[in-house]
Amino acid sequence: MSARVDQSQSGIHQIVASASPGDAITNLAFALRAVLRSIGPSEIFARHISPALHGDVLPLQHYRTRHARNLLILHASIGEPVVHDFITTRPEPIVLVYHNVTPPAYFEDYDLAFAELLDLGRREVELLRPRVAGAIADSEYNARELEAMGYRDVRVVPPVVDLHRLANVEPRQSTLDHLAGLGAPILLSVAQLMPHKRPDFLVEMLHVADTYLGMRAYLMLVGHHRLERYTRAICNQVRELNLVGVHVVGAVDDADLAAMYRSASVVVSASEHEGFCLPIVEAMAFDVPVVARAWAAIPETVGDAAFLLPPHEGPVLYAEAVTELLANDPLQSSLVANGRRRVAEFDAHPPDVALVEALLEVV
Repeated sequence: MSARVDQSQSGIHQIVASASPGDAITNLAFALRAVLRSIGPSEIFARHISPALHGDVLPLQHYRTRHARNLLILHASIGEPVVHDFITTRPEPIVLVYHNVTPPAYFEDYDLAFAELLDLGRREVELLRPRVAGAIADSEYNARELEAMGYRDVRVVPPVVDLHRLANVEPRQSTLDHLAGLGAPILLSVAQLMPHKRPDFLVEMLHVADTYLGMRAYLMLVGHHRLERYTRAICNQVRELNLVGVHVVGAVDDADLAAMYRSASVVVSASEHEGFCLPIVEAMAFDVPVVARAWAAIPETVGDAAFLLPPHEGPVLYAEAVTELLANDPLQSSLVANGRRRVAEFDAHPPDVALVEALLEVV
């Protein structure tokens, strides 16, 4: 067992199904661990760990301590029978942090096994309700889902992240130069290439904007490719539409991502299922206007700081909105100003304080 786990002191430890670089929940767990270590011992345990994180995230089987005052935080987003069995047999109090479970229907055509894990995840959250001492959601949208499963007194705490971290990163100069050399507006999407994020919608939007509205722009799809079959489908779509302006970039490091945010004319999101949507708030911290669809928790996250489109409207209206925004300086300035105010609202209510308060109520 890792020597980093102190058996002699009570601690607050986190449990995740899997941990990998760039994964939103993994990043949130690291940010939360930094806060919790100001209180006492705190580690992250996972069933599946990327080799890049070995030693920083510990295998679930290494958690053997039975300190009477330990508290376990379970991050719920997908099914994992081994984690579920572990949690249900532990004597410690459990706090559920609910990040939302993506509806499995989005994945059935691309990875049926993954879709089944998502379906299992929702059922596991429901089954855990009698065992959970406290539940935390990072949006009212997620809280309502928990309440529909029978949870009560759900605390809403935004994700414990530094919204200004990337804005303070030195951007890679070569990337800045490359993007400036393209000579056209940059539409930036920061999201894993997954079906519920709807990159296909954004590709179709650019096709409409280029073919029928005469808008010349580049669409950068930045994010991890975790579903090979779906990545191939998006690349095939781009080729079939002959869209030289679409770049399926993949994952990038912080220096490149900071350069992309700084170079973006608009940050675009077509996602249909979000429990919070951090990249939209990151865009606001970079003073980049946002266009998004009013699905799930996105309206709650952005407030009045984004050009929100009706959720069931198609790519044509989205293309018209982006075209209008690029040509409308007063609208851009208004969205940027509203974005600054929205970021200031998050800054005014530090989530780490609210989260620690919620956890201490359970200890």
